[in-house]
Amino acid sequence: MSKVVATQAGEDDPLLLDRQVCFPLYAATNLLNRLYGPVLAKLGLTYPQYLVMLVLWEHQVQSVGELGARLYLDSGTLTPLLKRMEAAGFVTRARDPADERRVLVTLTAEGKVLRERALHVPETMANGYRPDDVDSLRESVRQLVSTLAQHKTRPPATE
Repeated sequence: MSKVVATQAGEDDPLLLDRQVCFPLYAATNLLNRLYGPVLAKLGLTYPQYLVMLVLWEHQVQSVGELGARLYLDSGTLTPLLKRMEAAGFVTRARDPADERRVLVTLTAEGKVLRERALHVPETMANGYRPDDVDSLRESVRQLVSTLAQHKTRPPATE
């Protein structure tokens, strides 16, 4: 039988949950997914599918690689997601005639119409927040994403 040992960690303990940057981001992501879920379900979308649609509503046609780069998703995650979206009638996937290695994702007519039905989502989600606060938070998080995307894992320091 294992014995649970309680520790008396000081405020400077680097392993305190409240000292982690990753935890509030993880918690915020989970909470955002829960908040977006019911709103997007009415559109027939999950949160990751909504993100794909946002990119396609902006650019109409994207390769799987371009979508993955824009959304920080690998093809192993993106491909099943796109297959479900294609089955739902929102997108089509086809090999690029100019380069058979690339798969192009294109909005269908239904996917284009869905944009009009989704126009309320940003306002619904920002309800109760001041626009300036939302803009400031978005910029801070965007800078964090940029920093993390450039981050290379460093070997541990040796003493």
